[in-house]
Amino acid sequence: MERIALLAATLCYLFSFGHTLFVLGSGRFHPGRFNFIAMALGAIAQGWYLSLRGAAEHACPLGSLPEMLIFLSWSIALIYLVIGSTYRLSLMGAFTAPMVLLLQIAALLLPEQTTLTIFRPNPWVETHAALSLVAYGAFGLACIAGIMFLIQERELKSQRPSAIFHDLPPITVLAEAMKRLLWVGFLLLTLSFAAGMHARLFVSGEKFTYSILIWVLYGLLLAGSNKGILSNRRFALLAAGTFLLALALLPLIQHLSHA
Repeated sequence: MERIALLAATLCYLFSFGHTLFVLGSGRFHPGRFNFIAMALGAIAQGWYLSLRGAAEHACPLGSLPEMLIFLSWSIALIYLVIGSTYRLSLMGAFTAPMVLLLQIAALLLPEQTTLTIFRPNPWVETHAALSLVAYGAFGLACIAGIMFLIQERELKSQRPSAIFHDLPPITVLAEAMKRLLWVGFLLLTLSFAAGMHARLFVSGEKFTYSILIWVLYGLLLAGSNKGILSNRRFALLAAGTFLLALALLPLIQHLSHA
């Protein structure tokens, strides 16, 4: 059943991405309900998988890198489903689907790992791990909003904007979405550290360094934006770059959690 749930989620995200490519090729790049419904069904299938894994492990299913990637992609999809209507960013699904799909495929292609029970019966430890990945999900969606911002900015400066220009949200809305998503991620990551400290979770020196590095970088990014030091364009570039760094460090942090 677990593989069926993963396959169903992958197909839903693939349909969403394929639909985006189709409308791009046909020149009718308009946000519709198909992407939203496909993303919602994919998130439901991933939630089904995670619930099955949680029941099998009697713990939050984050004991291996594939599980962490699936949890991360699920978090990104869920946050998109929440803010998509709030910010009227239905077109964001066209940009979110490829990222979620890549994370899902990476999880499927990774060799099967023996799930390590890193969580003893301590809800604070599970809360620490889950909040960290949900925070990464918010950072991932901020990265997507940043990419959309950069595309819209380029279209605004172009003498002949393409068809996508008319369907992207206003640049001010995208800038606000980036900042709010980063604040959500930063606060969740802070709460995850607090939960880990409350649980008296042992953390190796290297894992602590890499985790704090991500936290500090996002803190500086938000401070620079609030102080007016960073333009919206640089903010978008750094939001995207910092998430890619955080994503690259995730396997190392996961490995150090078991070291």
